Amino acid sequence: MPGNRVNSIFLHDPNEIRLPPEEVRLTKVEVYPRPDGKQVKVHLELTPFMKRPNIEVSIFSGPGSEVGHTNILETMLNKLEFTVHLRQVQAGDELSMETMVYYQKLPEPSEASEEVPLPDPMIVDRNTTEFKFAPTGT
Repeated sequence: MPGNRVNSIFLHDPNEIRLPPEEVRLTKVEVYPRPDGKQVKVHLELTPFMKRPNIEVSIFSGPGSEVGHTNILETMLNKLEFTVHLRQVQAGDELSMETMVYYQKLPEPSEASEEVPLPDPMIVDRNTTEFKFAPTGT
């Protein structure tokens, strides 16, 4: 069966060098406003990895005013494309998208049913992308 895309999505190139967590980096970060004026399309690429990383994306309009947010836990893919829904943005708004790649160590299960706080994540890469919210087709 030529070009079996379903299976090729999950197969890794055996010649590809996969990096340990501390060396994983973002290689591409792109953001595109959607025509509806309420969403942005995000395209991210990571270096190949040994252990599946977490990704957090936050979009801000002005200092501290978050208008969109998403988390991707333990991604299997190093090329991702997804949509982030935005709240209270207008055409022409200056926005910034903060992207963080991190690993989170979970506490060991204990006999007691007490709440154990999560340790701080190991942040391996960050990126801030500034853009003007100008939906296409407007």
